[in-house]
Amino acid sequence: MTGASSPNGAPGGALLVVGDVVTDVVALHRGPLASGTDTTAAIRTVPGGAGANVACWAARRDGTEVRLLGKVGMDSAAWHERELATSGVRPLLVIDPEAPTGTVVCLVDSGASAERTFLTDSGAALRLAPDDWSESLLDGVARLHLSGYLFFSEPCRALVAVAVESARARGVPVSVDPASAGFLTELGVVRFLALTEGVDVLLPSRDEACLLTGLPDPADAAAKLSRHVPLVVVKQGDAGALVARSGEIRARVPAVPATPVDTTGAGDAFTGAFLAALLAGTRPEEAAAEGCRAGARAVEQVGGRPPPNA
Repeated sequence: MTGASSPNGAPGGALLVVGDVVTDVVALHRGPLASGTDTTAAIRTVPGGAGANVACWAARRDGTEVRLLGKVGMDSAAWHERELATSGVRPLLVIDPEAPTGTVVCLVDSGASAERTFLTDSGAALRLAPDDWSESLLDGVARLHLSGYLFFSEPCRALVAVAVESARARGVPVSVDPASAGFLTELGVVRFLALTEGVDVLLPSRDEACLLTGLPDPADAAAKLSRHVPLVVVKQGDAGALVARSGEIRARVPAVPATPVDTTGAGDAFTGAFLAALLAGTRPEEAAAEGCRAGARAVEQVGGRPPPNA
C-alpha cells in the first residue's frame, strides 16, 4: 500500500472528498428501547453522510477549498446542495434518476455514553460509478479523500480504482477512512487492504484498526498498519488518537474533554479537521490534535455536521 507521494502533500490547493451524501433521521432516546411499544424520543432530520460530513468539517478551516463528489436522488438533491454550500463546500453532486437519496436512521441513547446505532438505506449513495469520474475533477486538487463506504458496493469500488489511479498519476496524496467496522467485516479484511493499495493516509477508528490487523491493542494495530500505509492515524474517541509511521507510534494525542450529546459524526469531524490541517502544511501530530478538538465539538451537538456559524 505504499503511496506514490508524501502523505503530507504540499500546502495549498483544494481537498476533493468522494463519498456518501445521505439524509440522517436522528432519534435521541434515554435508556433501552421498549420493544413492541413506544419509546419517547426527540427526532430531527439533518443532512449527513460520512463523506459529506468530512467535507463540511474540513471547510471550517479558513482558506480551505473543499469539493465533494457524491450521488443523491432527485428527491432531495437541491436541499443537500444548499446545505453543503452553506457549510462552505462546493457540491459536485450527481443525481441518480432511479434511486432515492440514502437515508440513515440514527438511534442515539442520550444517556452518559451518547452511543448510537445506525439503520442504513444507502440508496443512491453507493451507486457512484466510473462514469461519474472525470480526470478534470482533480484540477487544482492537492488531496483526495475517499470515504470507506465507497468500498462496500461494486460500482463504487470500480470508481475508487479509477480515482486512485488518476491521483497517483498526478502525485496527489490519497486518504481513506474505513468508515464502518460492520461493513468492513462483511467485505473482508484481506479484500479491503488489497483495494486500498496505493493509499497514503489511513484513518481508522480503534475498532477498525484492530479488525484490519487482528491485534487487540490499538497501538500495536496502528504500528502494523503503518508498515503498509505511510501514515496511519487511529481515532480512539475519548482516548485521543495515535499517529504511526514506518511501524512505530510517533505520537499519542490526548482527547479534548467533552460532554457527549450525540457521537454521530465525531470520527468524520476528526478526519475533516485533520485533512484540512494537513492541506495547510501542518505536521500530522499537530493535525491530529486539531482533529481531536473537532471531534469534541461534534459530540456536543446533534447530527454529524458543524453548526453553520461554528
